[in-house]
Amino acid sequence: MIAAVIVGMVTVSGTPSPERALRYDAERLALLLSLAREEAQLRGAPIRFETDDEGYRFVIFRERQWRPIGDDADLRPRPWPNATQVTVERADGTSVLEFGRDLVEPPYRVRLARAGAAVTIDANGLGRFEVRD
Repeated sequence: MIAAVIVGMVTVSGTPSPERALRYDAERLALLLSLAREEAQLRGAPIRFETDDEGYRFVIFRERQWRPIGDDADLRPRPWPNATQVTVERADGTSVLEFGRDLVEPPYRVRLARAGAAVTIDANGLGRFEVRD
């Protein structure tokens, strides 16, 4: 009986809650957005964030077209573990998130929602990203 209770407690505590898993994904995405911003400046080429319910990727503008980044293990395409809705909120009303050579960009917000949970990534436009519940 005691062993069953302990196994049950370990199973419950070992399984991350949907909210915790979403926050983890948001924190990773915030780091990747920061990296993409720096890479665009270093490479001298715009990098765009693209997403759908199944995953996300970063693409770079080369040879007059957008191409998936294939030479960077960090900015590779990634699947969401579960269907995730992503909304980009910008002051100019566009939903495209693109990084260029500029060191300063307008602030924006990225909202992730999955299974009734939601997390927001706030970007101040100067390279600082903050994940909020």
